[in-house]
Amino acid sequence: MTDFNATQTLFSLPDGMTYLDGNSLGPMPVAAQDRMAACLQNEWGEMLITGWNKAGWMRQPRALGDRIGRLIGAPAGTTVVGDTLSIKVYQALASALELRPDRRVILSDSGNFPTDLYMAEGLVRSLDQDHRIETPAPEDVTAQISAIGDDLAVLMLTEVDYRTGRRHDMPALIRAAHEVGALVIWDLAHSAGAFPVDVAGADADFAVGCTYKYLNGGPGAPAFIYVAPRLASQVQPALSGWLGHDAPFAFDPDYRPGPGIDRMRVGTPPVLQMAALDAALDIWDQVDMDALRTRSVELCERFIAGVESTCPDLTLATPRAAAMRGSQVSFRFEHGYAAMQALIARGVVGDFRAPDIMRFGFTPLYIGMNDVDRAVKILSDIMANRLWDQPEYHARADVT
Repeated sequence: MTDFNATQTLFSLPDGMTYLDGNSLGPMPVAAQDRMAACLQNEWGEMLITGWNKAGWMRQPRALGDRIGRLIGAPAGTTVVGDTLSIKVYQALASALELRPDRRVILSDSGNFPTDLYMAEGLVRSLDQDHRIETPAPEDVTAQISAIGDDLAVLMLTEVDYRTGRRHDMPALIRAAHEVGALVIWDLAHSAGAFPVDVAGADADFAVGCTYKYLNGGPGAPAFIYVAPRLASQVQPALSGWLGHDAPFAFDPDYRPGPGIDRMRVGTPPVLQMAALDAALDIWDQVDMDALRTRSVELCERFIAGVESTCPDLTLATPRAAAMRGSQVSFRFEHGYAAMQALIARGVVGDFRAPDIMRFGFTPLYIGMNDVDRAVKILSDIMANRLWDQPEYHARADVT
């Protein structure tokens, strides 16, 4: 059983702050500073170019991929780290469409993260083969799978809605898509590190995700991609970068994809960011995911009950049933941006998503019941006394 009192000491958080925004950017692990300093001084500083061999930089994407794989139910050798989440979405979708050349529909939903849809739109324009993207409401996806039938090439979904926290039924949707012969891509940005995931057990075809949210890899930390073993040697990478080549240092003039998941590598791995992620994953190595989920549900339930009993102007946007949500709680409020800024000014950090969503992430590794109670108390004071209605809280910053 995971000792969550102990894990709280492993993160660096400012005194007096209740941090409920780990679903946007996880806090820094205490060990990350020393790990990055060692990478700077002992590896880059002392080894220079030889660090690729001596320090194992070239092997890190696979090694880190396997450590993340444990958290998402992926067998060893099926997950690799590198590049950004947008790049990994593009890779997965391009490969999936090539595997279904006679089909033209990409099915997503209106709750998908916009960048995933942007990447899909750009790919469709480039292919110019009459593909179309359909985005029904999340609750209508299953019906659309049946309606589209054998013209459905790819189902591409984010498991947890970034705004409301609504969670898709991954196994059921995979079964429905596979029944009509489609492939499935899951974006696990709000899943990996939030609750147990089993991509292999659910028979997912592709999965992608970032590491700077619940996994605490730091701003700009590299993304990951999973490819089911049955597809790994079939996929043809649309982004045929040199590190996805079968022999990158042979410098062949023509591209030849590497074996298995290695072919989904693209560019040079970000060594310093991987050092920070490596330190973060040391924490995750000691976490029981079922225990994490149990504690997450307890925190979310306590927060929902507290807010609903004291803040009548806020409306719950997250599904009430725990099984239908991730590890975040969202409330709707017409002046949500201003209210969130007032909350942040009082040391409780969440975030805002247009048009009216106040988001709160619950991460048991460093959030406890006392943090939940403090957040509810401060939020209720702000709402009861209209403390949000001050000019400085209405001024929009670049990042909300």
